[in-house]
Amino acid sequence: MSKMIKQMEIEALRQSFAGVRNLVVMTSSRVDAGADYQMRKALREKKIRLQQVKNTLARRVLGDMGITIDGVWEGPTTLAFGGESVKELALAIDDYLRKWVAKDPKSKDKIKIKAAVAEGQQVTFDVAKTMPTRLEAIGEIVGMVLGPGSAIAGCLTGPVSQVASQIQTISERKPEEAPADTPTVAG
Repeated sequence: MSKMIKQMEIEALRQSFAGVRNLVVMTSSRVDAGADYQMRKALREKKIRLQQVKNTLARRVLGDMGITIDGVWEGPTTLAFGGESVKELALAIDDYLRKWVAKDPKSKDKIKIKAAVAEGQQVTFDVAKTMPTRLEAIGEIVGMVLGPGSAIAGCLTGPVSQVASQIQTISERKPEEAPADTPTVAG
């Protein structure tokens, strides 16, 4: 491959992966053209793209972007990217593969997931499926902040409301009349 062609391919990969921080790395070498088309079409509807890459060029481009992935650059490699988070990406791929294997049990080993990348860091595919999305993480943080705050508010308002309730109960009582059979002291 000439230097000029290699440089053009590297530039094309840089443009394709510009801004990408979440990936799923897989191999789909034994998938026929029809099944490959169906998979790409189904994932494209979820705004997920698949791109078959040359290992040396992809490693170089991703390395320049600060993404290092170890132990996956053997054999044919397909990179899946898109979606809002690595969790959404991983769940969409996992869902498609489950449905695909359910239709054709012999196709179980045709696509293998090698690894996933979450915000530029390599993780396993199972971890990627359980990672919180950005909104879920923000929700957890807000919950952590509001939990102790509401407990403190409860501690401050609890005794005050009890005292107010007791004062209201006392103020609503009717004054008791003195009993008639009790002797009064004359003086």
